Amino acid sequence: MLRSAGGWLIVTACTPESPEAPRAPAGVVEPVPSGAAPAVMDAPTAVVPEVGAMLPAGAIATRWLAAGGGSAPEFNQVSIEQDLGLVPEVLGREGGLLLFAGGRGTGGVQVAATGEAEADALAGQLAELFAPRGGRAANYRTTTLDVDAAATVDNVLAALTAATATAEATPLVVYLAGHGAPGETPGDTAIDLWGQSPLRAVDLATTLDAGPREARVVITSCFSGGFGELAFVGGDATGQAARGRCGLFAATAEREASGCDPNPDRAAQQGYGLHFLNALRGLDRDGRPAAIDVDGDGRVSLLEAHTRVRVASAGIDVPTTTSDRWLRARAPGLRGRSVAVTLPEEQAVIAALGELGDEIAARTALAQVEKDMSEVTGRIDQAGAAEDAAYRQVAADLLARWPVLDDPWHPDFAATLAAGRAAIAAHLASSPAYAAFAAARVDGEAAQTELAAGMGRSARLERLVRAYETVRLAGRLKARGGADWRTYEALLACERWAPTLR
Repeated sequence: MLRSAGGWLIVTACTPESPEAPRAPAGVVEPVPSGAAPAVMDAPTAVVPEVGAMLPAGAIATRWLAAGGGSAPEFNQVSIEQDLGLVPEVLGREGGLLLFAGGRGTGGVQVAATGEAEADALAGQLAELFAPRGGRAANYRTTTLDVDAAATVDNVLAALTAATATAEATPLVVYLAGHGAPGETPGDTAIDLWGQSPLRAVDLATTLDAGPREARVVITSCFSGGFGELAFVGGDATGQAARGRCGLFAATAEREASGCDPNPDRAAQQGYGLHFLNALRGLDRDGRPAAIDVDGDGRVSLLEAHTRVRVASAGIDVPTTTSDRWLRARAPGLRGRSVAVTLPEEQAVIAALGELGDEIAARTALAQVEKDMSEVTGRIDQAGAAEDAAYRQVAADLLARWPVLDDPWHPDFAATLAAGRAAIAAHLASSPAYAAFAAARVDGEAAQTELAAGMGRSARLERLVRAYETVRLAGRLKARGGADWRTYEALLACERWAPTLR
């Protein structure tokens, strides 16, 4: 949960927890606890290889490409690493290409702190004031993955270009995991890769357009539904339908997603990737056998695994697909002639979430939850404004007596903190402005927790409402027929492809 100069930013799950705007001039970082040595990580053991060195050896074609992690260690939560590690476990390592964070030996995997280390309370107070940021209460370790290269945009696009340059009998599976960012248009939606390099939907679409090989794309980030533009050539919804590719995404273009958790306990996680990858092998999130094969053909398709997430996840995800995107772009409106359609995956969602009521009841409940969330958002904004106002007074009082406390890189900072430690702590303890600052933070965090719960309730309702809507829109598109209906059927067939498990 982040603060900015203009108030609280609403951040949950896989939304990037970017460093907050500094309270002091640009470049300020958090103070180093007095007497504590900085953590030392092993340096990466490999540099970024050439594309040829990344690809499978010999005549083995690249069967899958899995890439992701955070754009910096602060965003590189252990659950992302765990999900990427599941890909070779499910699909088999042979013919796979794994790109993760800063590459082999990278030390930037964020894991929730165990609470064993003693923190410097005063340094923590100053850090909250002058350099608030996420990930401070976390530890970092070296990755355990068998990584082929760093997950930079250049590496990902180069590997995709090479892997799709020739036609293959088997489609390429592309799995991208990490943090997402919305764009001004859906095509500008991006997943943030290592080195703070965003991979946009339009760039991914253009890269896949260039090669003849088919591809099946799975993206688990926030706002990943923006990658639904892969349904169109060049990621341009005003253009032609793309051929030979489809995608499945953790969330709509407007919503955050679950799944970026520094807690390594898989039982506490609800991310799309954990549910989806286990579902491909017929298992629930916890590894127990589950009824996932909707059509009864003895195999689990990508769309069936995706459907499992929609009915089983307790997270905030509202998963979507390229066929969803095409349908909502090309189907007639919610009025008009309709015919019966067979969409077993949508019917499975409607049946599984039936306890939420029929479509009318679900829409009514969703509207109420959204109204409640809007009220909570208002309280978050109020808390943010109160916190910023209190901060300005606290900062002014502190800097009037200790002018370098907002700059831990200043040559006088360490001596100032050491000499004035007791007086600074006493000042904060007796300051009404600091008390107001701390109270506003507590209020904002409580409202954030309430908002997250509301997002979880709204997610299940929205999944059900969208299932009803999809059936209705598909019936109208089928009634009209023509090329748009045939493209929708082709996208469904693509999404219903079942990968070979190893």
